[in-house]
Amino acid sequence: MSRIFHTETMRFEGTLHEPKRNRNVFLDVKPIAEDNGAQDSREQGRRNATVFNNRVGFPPLTPKEAFVNTAATANQTSMVFESSKPIYLVLRAIGVFPYTRLASGETAFVLASPSMVYCVMFFLLLTVYIAFILLNRIEIVRTLEGRFEESVIAYLFIVNILPILIIPLMWYESRKVVSVVNGWVDFETVYRKTSGRALELKLRTKAQVVAILLPILCSLSVAITHVTMVDFKLLQVIPYCVLDTITYMMGGYWYLACETLSITAKILAEDFQRALRHVGPAAKVSEYRSLWLRLSKLARDTGFSTCYTFTFICLYLFFIITLSIYGLMSQISDGFGVKDIGLAVTAFCSVGLLFYICDEAHYASFNVRTNFQKKLLMVELSWMNTDAQTEINMFLRATEMNPSSINLGGFFDVNRTLFKSLLATMVTYLVVLLQFQISIPDEPSAMLMHGNTSHS
Repeated sequence: MSRIFHTETMRFEGTLHEPKRNRNVFLDVKPIAEDNGAQDSREQGRRNATVFNNRVGFPPLTPKEAFVNTAATANQTSMVFESSKPIYLVLRAIGVFPYTRLASGETAFVLASPSMVYCVMFFLLLTVYIAFILLNRIEIVRTLEGRFEESVIAYLFIVNILPILIIPLMWYESRKVVSVVNGWVDFETVYRKTSGRALELKLRTKAQVVAILLPILCSLSVAITHVTMVDFKLLQVIPYCVLDTITYMMGGYWYLACETLSITAKILAEDFQRALRHVGPAAKVSEYRSLWLRLSKLARDTGFSTCYTFTFICLYLFFIITLSIYGLMSQISDGFGVKDIGLAVTAFCSVGLLFYICDEAHYASFNVRTNFQKKLLMVELSWMNTDAQTEINMFLRATEMNPSSINLGGFFDVNRTLFKSLLATMVTYLVVLLQFQISIPDEPSAMLMHGNTSHS
């Protein structure tokens, strides 16, 4: 009897919908913030925090959570943007991401803006500096005499200049990146209305650590490489430090983007289970389906927004790893020396960056789709009304029909399979290079054979 009464109560609660004028027909439209026109934004944020605090199915907000909700609503701040802000600031400082923050709280890409002017000036200065170094490197390669592997290692320093192309590629894709950042603002608005609390990612500290440590570690690795492999000239090392920082800071951006997706998916799954534990109306399931569809779209847009940039980075890392490992393996017969330390550092850092790019995207896709499907399959449907069961089935179908994999513009999916495929291809190229090296006789051996032939 009590179960029947509980079920009927759920049905009754399911009929308490919002007024039709406040409901959206489609799930992908931009959410409209509630505004009664009579209160200012601070009072409206305080009212929203109070209403959210009393929503059924969630525990009362702690004072800290209530303060975060009030500040986020009143100031229209994005928790996702604030969490990743240290990374964005460093990317803008090195000329990669010329974004502009508007007074409305949104992010924009404006050509006629101070940030764009700064990035262009930085890029031009860096290009002139690198052009001088490139000419010097080409002259060194032209006058180089020695074994085949030494020539390959010399070309490695020319290849290390290629990351300068990341800057114009990111300029081209900045509008798409800004669209993703603003998409997170819309997601947070809908999430705050649905769950009654702000989206707390707690990634600010990680972003600060990445923004501080990565440039330091990049400069250190470049210095080690140049000290052990070539003549150390400080003026020539500085541009390489900047280029290495650009590459690895893009890896830091990718890490924060994928971590944001993973943590948000976990929070959304936990909130969905908590809400269904107390109430089970169809409207509640529909709201979380709308949230998941937005999150799935953000996962796809994360890869699409930087498809050309990260396709280039993956190919560049593949090239660098192949040359570095070949340089190490070619020295096995002579024994490892001091200059091999630089090759080892370059290979280790490049493999680590490529692995993290693939692994973080794989983990984010798993949490957004597969892990969420497991949560849905564990929902007990027997106590729910027919409408709620239908919504659950529609939710499951939506997770099957909407891919959440992070794809680079249709070129390839970024996951652990990509890392495995690149390593397999790398082994093939290394075998070819080593066979080519073996087929070329050393200079002393060639001279000895020529002497024997002349005597005979």
